[in-house]
Amino acid sequence: MINCSKNLPLQLSVIIVNYNVKFFLEQCLYSLLKAIKDIKSEILVIDNASTDGSKEYLTEKFPQVQFTWLDSNLGFGKANNLALQKAKSDYVLFLNPDTLLAEDCLNKCLEYMKANERCAALGVRMIDGNGNFLKESKRGFPTLSNSFFKFSGLCKLFPRSKTFSGYYLGHIPENKSGRVEVLAGAFMMISRKAIEITQGFDERFFMYGEDVDLSYRVHLAGMENHYFAGTTIVHFKGESTQKFSKSYTRHFYNAMHIYVNKHQHSNKITRALLHASITAGQCIAHMKFALRKLWLEPAVNKNTNAVIEASQPEFNALLHLLKFARQPIIVCGRIANNETDTEANIGRWENIKALVTQKKINRIIFCEGTHSFKTIVEKMQDARGLAGFLFHAYGSSSIVGSNNKNSNGLVIFKN
Repeated sequence: MINCSKNLPLQLSVIIVNYNVKFFLEQCLYSLLKAIKDIKSEILVIDNASTDGSKEYLTEKFPQVQFTWLDSNLGFGKANNLALQKAKSDYVLFLNPDTLLAEDCLNKCLEYMKANERCAALGVRMIDGNGNFLKESKRGFPTLSNSFFKFSGLCKLFPRSKTFSGYYLGHIPENKSGRVEVLAGAFMMISRKAIEITQGFDERFFMYGEDVDLSYRVHLAGMENHYFAGTTIVHFKGESTQKFSKSYTRHFYNAMHIYVNKHQHSNKITRALLHASITAGQCIAHMKFALRKLWLEPAVNKNTNAVIEASQPEFNALLHLLKFARQPIIVCGRIANNETDTEANIGRWENIKALVTQKKINRIIFCEGTHSFKTIVEKMQDARGLAGFLFHAYGSSSIVGSNNKNSNGLVIFKN
């Protein structure tokens, strides 16, 4: 049960569950600290017994954060609920560690929720590490028809259809805010009232599905889930879930079976058909996993030809850090920040398309410092498809990036 305080001095409690992604969490926390600058808030990080040295690496770097270090991996839902016991705010944000926020993101979300009284839970527009829109930013409930059209592939064939793409609400434009059915656990802002009614996450869901279940229970309580397109965050995706891994397949489809048993108990035929649809989807996923292992050629280590978008001092600092990259990264030059930046550079951002072609650039490294996180998110979308991206928050000791949702991202750090 969630212990809810009557006297709530804070506006926002941000809860993050970490598991072996310390470098992505480092970047996330740097962006988060700027996003809560003008908000009375607290940050609660629950670590699910990470073995990557997260405790030693993060504790001294972020004294503002309340860390809880667990002795065993309790799963996503249970870890979040533990943090909820400590949360002392009017609103709670469940946030993934592999995310980056714009500086005005949380202020905008709070303003939206306060202006829309029926909005009990809020999700935002998300893009991946390549700048592509993530369809799970807004979803429909996994009904029999939605599940069938998703697993059969009709959802992909008709991505804008209200009928065939109901799982991802494809008929709702990504730039339109409003009521939706399911929000992603990667970024879910929820009111204190909704927490008191729902009592947080169902701990039977170890990983995946708990956000669908919580969204449905918000709906059953007569409250609304909203998708807010007024801000965009980066969700690297590949770090928290590898779509074709055995672990993902097992946890995801088990979660769907739990959801069906919980919410479709009144209709035996529908429940049986949903279970069959889920099992079929799991079989297809296993086949894809096997085929990928059989056909996918071993990765070839190719030199990365990168350009750094930064001021001259930031550029010099990143060059030093890049020396520790496991895979060679060739830096062909620096992109100047603005017209007044007259130090040595190979060009300006407005000419990035031509520069990528001329210099055969396959990675753009963004350095937050002179530029804001918000500007970087905007530039990612402007340069989408031109090259892969890497990110470095000012003051951090690492560079991260993830250009493939089915594999681990790239991390560069000094030992």
